[in-house]
Amino acid sequence: LIPKEDEMLRRINAAMLRGPLGSRGMATRPPTGVVLMNMGGPSTQEEVHPFLLRLFTDRQIMQLPMQKMLGSWIARRRSPKIMKQYAEIGGGSPIGKWTEIQGKKLERHLDEMCPETAPHKTYIAFRYASPLTEDAITRMKNDGVKRAVAFSQFPQWSCTTTGSSLNELWRCLRESGMQNEFQWSIIDRWHSHPSYIEALAGRILAGLNQFPVEDQKKVVFLFSAHSLPMKRVNAGDPYPQEVASTVGRVMEHLSEKGLTNPYILCWQSKVGPLPWLGPKTQDAIKDFKKQGMTHFMAIPVAFTTDHIETLYEIDMEFGEEAAKMGAVFKRSPSFNDDDMFVKALADIAKSHLERNELCTKQYSMNCPGCVNPSECRSILNPIKPYSRFKEC
Repeated sequence: LIPKEDEMLRRINAAMLRGPLGSRGMATRPPTGVVLMNMGGPSTQEEVHPFLLRLFTDRQIMQLPMQKMLGSWIARRRSPKIMKQYAEIGGGSPIGKWTEIQGKKLERHLDEMCPETAPHKTYIAFRYASPLTEDAITRMKNDGVKRAVAFSQFPQWSCTTTGSSLNELWRCLRESGMQNEFQWSIIDRWHSHPSYIEALAGRILAGLNQFPVEDQKKVVFLFSAHSLPMKRVNAGDPYPQEVASTVGRVMEHLSEKGLTNPYILCWQSKVGPLPWLGPKTQDAIKDFKKQGMTHFMAIPVAFTTDHIETLYEIDMEFGEEAAKMGAVFKRSPSFNDDDMFVKALADIAKSHLERNELCTKQYSMNCPGCVNPSECRSILNPIKPYSRFKEC
């Protein structure tokens, strides 16, 4: 089939940007920076303690008395245990490797789909591990970036994840004197985007194929997301309802394909003695097994790559507990380098760029119990006028 004329022009433009002629074009047109923001993970044993130290001293995650001192103590105390867990999965987190692969694929997609804003270059900005946010903005400045998109890699908004990452971005820009270096827009959530839902459904179908055909209808879907302290939930963090929205949309999508498996949303990775969102994923397996259910599949619903929560907590800890109960337990594969997922990221970014969006409407509204009202929901040097809802 012969491509339509406008599609042929897009491909030609993209090829020119990537080829020898593109090197001259890129010199006259700076890249559009796409900053992939995530929590990150230690890639080596030596990075475990610094990672935990940054995590437990972040007041967006939890508020502790004498935060620096107590957070530092918790990080030191937990480091040996967490180092052993990373040793079990190969010595470090693969999140950096997978995010880099996703970023390179995303660049190629966007150059082809959005020649008007090409060339595109991705930058990884992890909150607690290398490469950190300050590293990303330094590389952006060196590359001559002027137009930048902060693209959260958390599909569902939480003040503890996307909120903390954005606050750190604005803080690093101010401290480095780069507050006017780039013009920003943000992709702050995409929990119900059709392309993302389709990609997640694809992972579920791939996971279901791990079971014999005759057992597939009896498999209980355990949508498992990182839990959140109830103190943050009660403050108005929208994370639980946005995760639930993803689950609802993907089950609707699967039902259209004839899949009507029973399912539940559950939560993992609780830390400390205070109340967190429940039920726990491992408790759901145990309690359902008591009811006579025997086949389970964990579905990482809020993660975009493999890391310790999937490779160790789900695969090893939950898998071992399920085996002791006599249950059949599997996990749907993570996105990692899945082409359908990267195409979903490209669709999300393409729509954002072509519509010249600044952010979602929800971004401008602080939580009722916001713990950082002076910083939260701000945008530094936005591409268009912006004010938070409370300032309107």
